[in-house]
Amino acid sequence: MVLEIISGIFLITGSTFMLIASIGILRFPDFLMRMHASTKAGSLGASTLVIGAALMFPTTEVFTRAITTIIFILLTAPVAAHVIGRAAYHIGVEIWEGTLVDELREDMEKGKVHDEKLLQKDELKQSEGESPTDKNQNQKEGEPS
Repeated sequence: MVLEIISGIFLITGSTFMLIASIGILRFPDFLMRMHASTKAGSLGASTLVIGAALMFPTTEVFTRAITTIIFILLTAPVAAHVIGRAAYHIGVEIWEGTLVDELREDMEKGKVHDEKLLQKDELKQSEGESPTDKNQNQKEGEPS
């Protein structure tokens, strides 16, 4: 009886977090904020739902699967959201005009300067007669560069 009540509390809590994630997806103004809401509240909601389900069926096999599922969710959801968010930013998805700090733009500008310097070095080497692809092939064959 007590285990069923505790399980019910976890299930209601998980459902509440999933509802909050859904509301965040609908209410937040831009893609990156929506990603944040769905990842954070969604991961917590799914994890508490899995805990609630595991408490309803208290066997070693179910607990092992529940713990494995929770670890998988907590490891993959933030990484996937980060990668999707960066990709969206790079392809030009608009951010909210109320955003105060855009650290990724600064990093991208630094990266562009670095990329431009690499391009200049490659152009210099090409003008000397050796292309960067020739250099890579020579290194693969064991010849010194």
